[in-house]
Amino acid sequence: MVDVPARPGGPALLRALVLATHAGPTVAVTLVSTLLAVAADLPPGRVALLGIAVLAGQASIGWSNDWLDADRDRAVGRTDKPVVQGGVTPGLLRSAALAAAGVAVVLSLLLGVVPGLLLLTLVGSGWAYNAGLKRTWASWVGYVVGFGALPAGVVAAAPGTPSAPWWLVAAGAALGGAAHLANVAPDLEDDLATGVRGLPHRLGPRVSALTAALLLGGATLALVLGPDGPPTATGWGALALAVPAVVLAALAGAARFRRAAFPAVMLLTVLDVLLLLIGGATVT
Repeated sequence: MVDVPARPGGPALLRALVLATHAGPTVAVTLVSTLLAVAADLPPGRVALLGIAVLAGQASIGWSNDWLDADRDRAVGRTDKPVVQGGVTPGLLRSAALAAAGVAVVLSLLLGVVPGLLLLTLVGSGWAYNAGLKRTWASWVGYVVGFGALPAGVVAAAPGTPSAPWWLVAAGAALGGAAHLANVAPDLEDDLATGVRGLPHRLGPRVSALTAALLLGGATLALVLGPDGPPTATGWGALALAVPAVVLAALAGAARFRRAAFPAVMLLTVLDVLLLLIGGATVT
């Protein structure tokens, strides 16, 4: 008798699907977008719609990543991946990714053509990265363009379709670049073994880490110094919080610190936007 592998189902399947969204970054990006929407004075209904649209887009990016990378993850023994653990199949991830992308398109465009297209720039950038951009020197483009467009899309969803201030877009782009460099850091060797040679791999771990630290510090400075008027007390607080995150990002050139850098970037991003909201900075 031939043993038939058990198909994942029930709570185990749900857990695998949640993990395959790359839950940490997905929650962080959704939270940041929602906080920015509140800061931009969007009505509550539009805040909720925007948050769900961003969540769907981020889930689609995470699922497409694990679907498209399934064979590569198996080859390098990525046992932290649900598809490698057998918790979910690549086929199901493909279906989930396409469905979530469709939801993101519909919900984003319900906010209006301009904000919708800007928000979907991040989704398209994520899919382009997963589909092959990550293997080239231009791997940074998706992160910088996508996360630069995200705050512009959030602000444009406000009544009157306002334009986001330059410093908010610049901070988003810089944070995107820092996130890319920090996110890739723990997997540099595995990536090289499977033919992935994006910008961080070409720069090497030390130069990538220092570049990520500079971008992270620059993004925080833009958020603190960019708004009109002198920095507020919350702004100075953001700068203080940035110091340990910047140090961790710089230390990611050493193997033992690589896994701490990306969570530090995500946490600082959320805290920066939260302090921006508390400080009452005008983003429209």
